[in-house]
Amino acid sequence: MYARDMYTKDTMQQALSFLVSQTSYIEPTVVRLKYPELNYADFVPIDSSGNEWAKSITFFSIDQVGQANWFNANARDIPFADFTREKHEQGIEMAGIGYRYNLEELAQAMMLPNTNLTVERAASARRAYEEFCHNTALYGDARKNWLGLINHTAPAVINLTATWASYVTASTPAKILQDFNAIVTNIWQSSLTVEMADTALMPLSVMTMLSMTQLPGTTTNLLGWLQANNLYTQETGRPMMIRGVRGLDTAGAGGTSRMIVYQRDPQVLKLHRPMSHRFLPVWQTAPIVFEVPGIFRLAGLEIRRPGAIRYADGA
Repeated sequence: MYARDMYTKDTMQQALSFLVSQTSYIEPTVVRLKYPELNYADFVPIDSSGNEWAKSITFFSIDQVGQANWFNANARDIPFADFTREKHEQGIEMAGIGYRYNLEELAQAMMLPNTNLTVERAASARRAYEEFCHNTALYGDARKNWLGLINHTAPAVINLTATWASYVTASTPAKILQDFNAIVTNIWQSSLTVEMADTALMPLSVMTMLSMTQLPGTTTNLLGWLQANNLYTQETGRPMMIRGVRGLDTAGAGGTSRMIVYQRDPQVLKLHRPMSHRFLPVWQTAPIVFEVPGIFRLAGLEIRRPGAIRYADGA
C-alpha cells in the first residue's frame, strides 16, 4: 500500500473517530437549547405513552343512554339504561431530520482547538424537528389529511357581529368583555355545565390591542380585565390562560381573524408523539461523506371532546 493511501485511510479513520466522539455529546448539548417561540406544547397536551413503533393509536369513547320515566306496577315496559361505545383510531407516521459532514470539514475542524463541530448542525436538526411538531399541532398537514388546532372542523364556530377594534374605536370596550364571556359561557351552558374553558388563544393583533387599551374608569387594560373577570376564574379561582398565537389573524372563514376558547386537557385534545427525535449512529454514505440520521414518530392532533372548544371568528 502506498504511503499516500495509508495517510488518506488514517486521516479518514481519525476524522470518523472525531465525529463519533463529538456526536456522543450531541444529546445533552442540544436538549439544553430553548425555543420559546415554538410553544405548541403549551397549547396542546403531548402524549408519549404509546409504543414507539406502534402503527396507530386506538381509543374508545363511551356514552350513556336511557332515561328514567314513570312506571306502573303492573306494566312490563320498564325503561332500561345502556351505553354506546365508539372506536377511534389515529395513524402514526415516521418523519426524520439529520445532518451530514464530509471529510474535508472534519479534518479542518480537527485542526482547531476546542471546536465542537456538531453543535450547530445538530441544533438546526432539532430546531427543524420542533418546527415540524409545532406546525403539525397548530396547522395540521395536508399531506396526511391532518388538521390542527386552529383549522379543525370539529369545533363549533361562533361568528362575532363586530370586530373588537371597532368597539375600541366607538369607545365601547365593554362589549369586548360581553363577547368574550358569551363564548366561554356558551361552552359551559351548551354542555350542561360539564365543560369549562380555561384557555383562550388570540390573534396577535387582538392581543396587542387588548394589552394597549385601558378600560374606562379603571387603571387596568382590557387583557388584565379579561383574565380576572371571566367565568372560569369566577368558578374556580384560577387565572385563565390568554395567549397570542401566530396564524390566527387570518385563520377564520374568509381570511378573518379567529379566537380559540377551549379546555386545555388531554381528555379534550392531544397530540401523540410516541417517539421523540433521536439521532442514530454515524454512517458513511460516500467516499468522504458522513451522515447522522435523525428520526421521530408522530400522530395528528386528536380532538376527543369538541364540545369543550369554540372558534370565534371576526374578532
